[in-house]
Amino acid sequence: MKRLLIQAAWPLAVLVAVITAWDLCCRGFAIPAYVLPPPSAVLRVILERHQTLWNAFRITAIEAGGGYLLSIIGGVVIALFFAQSPLVRRSFYPYTILLQTVPIVAIAPLILMWFGSGLRSVMLVAFVICLFPIIANTTQGLISVPRNLIDLFVMSNASRSRQLLKLRLPHALPHLFVGLRISAGISVIGAVTGELFASSNAVGEGGLGYSITYANSQLQTDYLFALVLTASLLGFLFFFTVTALEWLCLRKWHESAMKTDAD
Repeated sequence: MKRLLIQAAWPLAVLVAVITAWDLCCRGFAIPAYVLPPPSAVLRVILERHQTLWNAFRITAIEAGGGYLLSIIGGVVIALFFAQSPLVRRSFYPYTILLQTVPIVAIAPLILMWFGSGLRSVMLVAFVICLFPIIANTTQGLISVPRNLIDLFVMSNASRSRQLLKLRLPHALPHLFVGLRISAGISVIGAVTGELFASSNAVGEGGLGYSITYANSQLQTDYLFALVLTASLLGFLFFFTVTALEWLCLRKWHESAMKTDAD
């Protein structure tokens, strides 16, 4: 417990320093509140509009989480398909790069046109933006098993399915979690971006992206800061949830988690 408190003290100290510098800049340079609101104004709007923030947080969490889970399922299935043979990877893997290179703001209007506005379209945007890191990292883990271990399984007359379940998938698990950690944060970016184009416009049914657009149009900068902080909090929750799952899955046998315990 003492070690955890010491580790948490440094990030908290940095946070206090940033907030203090932020407040001093607002006061010392007399910056208008509509340009840069002081921390006290952001805190006040969080307290006053906490229910609205919670509703937007909940909607975006559902959209980002749904797209994220779909990308995990789709990414692992595609990676298993790619790992079957080099010919399959050479034939299909380059097309997955399109998911990474095409700007999401170019895809979102097309998704809106094809699937309409609402939860389904926003989840699809989050799915698209999260998919490539999971495919790339899981595929790398599946195909980078040491040759001597594969030969050992072959000498034991292990079937391809047994090699997959007992050797390739466990070896790919740390790589998969790298992809999951990357996608955990960008899933929120995908959901917020999707909401800018495809979210519901009904009152109380828009997530953080819709609320950010509204706050910006009304020059409610303090509310805009509160929304950005709420979106960041959601990304942190996703990231640390995946990190905790990674530790639980790997702590008994993989050196990355074991080194974390020893630090």
